[in-house]
Parts: sequence; structure tokens; C-alpha cells
Amino acid sequence: MKKVIVSTLILVFTLLLNSAWAGNIVIKGSTTVLPIAQKIAEAYMKENRDVKITLSGSGSGDGIKAIIDGTTDIANSSRFIKDTEVKLAVEKGVYPVPFSVAYDCIIPVVHSSNSISDLSLDQLKAIYKGEITNWKQVGGPDREIVVVSRDTSSGTYEVWEEKVMKKERVYSGALLQASSGAVVQNVSKNKNAIGYIGLGYLNKNLKAVSVNKIAGSEKTTLDGTFPISRPLYMFTNKWPADEVAKFIIFTLHPKKGQALVKKAGFVPLY
Repeated sequence: MKKVIVSTLILVFTLLLNSAWAGNIVIKGSTTVLPIAQKIAEAYMKENRDVKITLSGSGSGDGIKAIIDGTTDIANSSRFIKDTEVKLAVEKGVYPVPFSVAYDCIIPVVHSSNSISDLSLDQLKAIYKGEITNWKQVGGPDREIVVVSRDTSSGTYEVWEEKVMKKERVYSGALLQASSGAVVQNVSKNKNAIGYIGLGYLNKNLKAVSVNKIAGSEKTTLDGTFPISRPLYMFTNKWPADEVAKFIIFTLHPKKGQALVKKAGFVPLY
């Protein structure tokens, strides 16, 4: 009888524990996607008072690693998953499923006092390779260029490396930053600096630079004319279920999550 009572208590305790945590969602990954995820998470928890969402941003690579390791429910990423990551995931019995949640363009930015307003892709590549070192070489003031870049775990860095650097690495003298927010802070405080950020991180303390005479915007992102555009993703392990599925549906809803994508300064899917 005692064994039955003990077993019943253990079962009840387990069910209560599972129930208590059933509404929890953990989201990790890209700092670019972070402002989108924050707005959507706040709105979702307001509609679903019993749900708790834990959110952190440390880079797309970290998010995908977390989904592979089983330490997150959703991985935010500003790039698509790599073949090597897919292989590692499958070896661990994890099957990442991508959901495009927004569009974005990566915009070069300079200090608000800089006279530069346009750079070509070739000029950007030369600056980030350390071949162009003075603003005077591209029609700007006679000042040394301070190159600010995201670190190599960043999806934004990898898209920049692909679309601007053409698979060549950013030179070793660049100041590497762990988040988009850190890039914003560095460039806004240094009149010689250049950096690159997602559309949603633009603010009045920065000057957006057009690329090949095309300004980054919602229109030029959607029509593909801005040369450094990309989709943004949320990854789940296998097809999502339960609360995670509801959150993804909320995120993709035209009048809910997608309206919040626009409020975050990014480009909605519809």
C-alpha cells in the first residue's frame, strides 16, 4: 500500500511539474532577429498569460548550436543553416526546420557627421580587406577609416562575407563586435568608423550609406534591388508542436507577428 501511495505521489508530482513547465519557450540566437523576437514574445505572453518565454541573443551560430544541443526550443538566425550544421544535427537525432519570419537588408553605416553617402560593393570590400584605409580615397574627409565588423559567429557577418567580401575574410585590424547593438554604439561614437547592421537597428545617431547608389529600404529589400538583402529565420527541432507551434503560427500571422516585424523596423513577409 505504501508503495502504491508513493508511486501515485511521484506520478502526480511529475504531472504537475510537467504541467508547470509546459508553457515555457526558450529562444536563443541571432542579435539581428532579437528585436523582432522581443516584440512578438511580449505580445504573445500578453495574450497567453500562462506562457513564459525566455529570450537571449548571442549570434546565429550560437542559436543553431543550441537547437542541435537541445538547449533551446527556437533558434533565431539571420542566415540559413550550413550543411555541416545539418550533418551534426542529424547525427544527434535533431532535424532543424526553418521558418522565414521576416526580410532584412544589411546596411553600411557611418557616423552622422561623415559626408559619405554612397559606396560601391567593390569599395566596401576594399575597406573591409584593409586596402582602402582613408575616407579621402572614396571621396570623404582626410581621416583614417576605423572598420567595425560583427564577429565570425554572427549570421550577419557570414552574409556580409558572402555578398560583400565574396568569401574573403575581413582583415585582422577590424574591431569585431559581438552584437548589432555594439556595432551601433561604436559607429555612433566614432566619426571615423564604418559598420554594418540590419535595417531595424538604424537610428538618428547613424548615417545609412547606399550601396551601388541603391538605398536599403523595405521596397528595395522586397524587390531584390538592394544587393545585401536576406531572409531572417526561426528554426525548430522537427515540425513544432504544442506551445512552440502556436508561437510560430502567431509569428507568421499577417495581423499579429508580421505587424510586429514592421514595428521592429524590419520587413514583413506579406
